[in-house]
Amino acid sequence: MVPTLVPGDYVLVSKISYGYGPYSLPLATAGLSHRIPASWLPERGDVVVFRVTGKTAVDFIKRVVGRPGDRVQMTKGVLSINGVAVPRQRIGDTTIEGSNQHGTRYRETLPSGVSYITLSLDDNGIYATTPEYTVPAGHYFVLGDNRNNSVDSRMLDQVGYVPVENMIGRAELIVFSSQSGVRWDRLFQVVR
Repeated sequence: MVPTLVPGDYVLVSKISYGYGPYSLPLATAGLSHRIPASWLPERGDVVVFRVTGKTAVDFIKRVVGRPGDRVQMTKGVLSINGVAVPRQRIGDTTIEGSNQHGTRYRETLPSGVSYITLSLDDNGIYATTPEYTVPAGHYFVLGDNRNNSVDSRMLDQVGYVPVENMIGRAELIVFSSQSGVRWDRLFQVVR
């Protein structure tokens, strides 16, 4: 999720944002097969924590870009939703903290008006151009903001479409950040 989140960030997650599901409060909600209430659903642009089930159960944090019924595609690093390219404005080049990798930062603005920064290392990388995905009913399509280094919905065999039941909550606030010392400038930043 670089640059929105960086290694060492500790994030406050609102579990009530989408109601409670099977993974919201593991002991209290075990056995639930649906969300309570079912009407609180993620919006495009929300940064969400969700459970990926399979061989191992792992919690991921990514950005929702596709809702049920949406068609999502990447073409040379440009995100399209329902056949319309999402506007992105180049901000500039950057070096990724803790590495020698260089990338380009873009401001991407979803149809809902939500705007955020993404990072691209290569607009010709393996997942920079994808087939068109149609999000099934009751599922969401999520992407990492670091588009070249993200295991997300583009990898159908690893993450794929995220069922609404697997949503844990919405990331709200960076409460602490440390990498060889406290990153004071990141404390209490709202996650957008």
